[in-house]
Amino acid sequence: MSVDLAKIKLLLLDVDGVMTDGRITYDSNGGESKSFDVKDGHGLKLLQRAGIQVGIITGRQSSIVARRAAELGIELVYQGAKDKSLPFWEILEKLALLPEEVAYVGDDVVDLPVMRQVGFAATVADAVDDVKPYAHMVTKRCGGRGAVREVCDFLLKESGRWSTVTRHYFEA
Repeated sequence: MSVDLAKIKLLLLDVDGVMTDGRITYDSNGGESKSFDVKDGHGLKLLQRAGIQVGIITGRQSSIVARRAAELGIELVYQGAKDKSLPFWEILEKLALLPEEVAYVGDDVVDLPVMRQVGFAATVADAVDDVKPYAHMVTKRCGGRGAVREVCDFLLKESGRWSTVTRHYFEA
């Protein structure tokens, strides 16, 4: 891999199929539910402690996503993004970042315009096959089942930031 992960300052995530397993459950009252992996959430908190910002770009609109983002302290939340490159460039301008300073995790063809621009692109094990050739990393885990944590740990370890944010867990 010829990517300098120490340059990464922002991780952007798709939601359905990445932060969740992609299933959407509706109840008889029209309510919606999604499941998130708590290990993914802790991985995102570790990234934030290491100084890497986290953001969400999703094509759907859901109060559940807003709630999860708030729980994780994620302020960059773009929902209803049919063309994900538009919020991507808006975020870069807002944060004064270059594309190579951004990592992105997506799982479907709608994510390709962003994946092809960033410094580090990842996808989940159960992503659409057409997406995998565009990823620097394909996780071993599926979306919503620890794939985000796998990416977080990889970014922290490969950029030399892992021991800084986890040292107190391992010390006696």
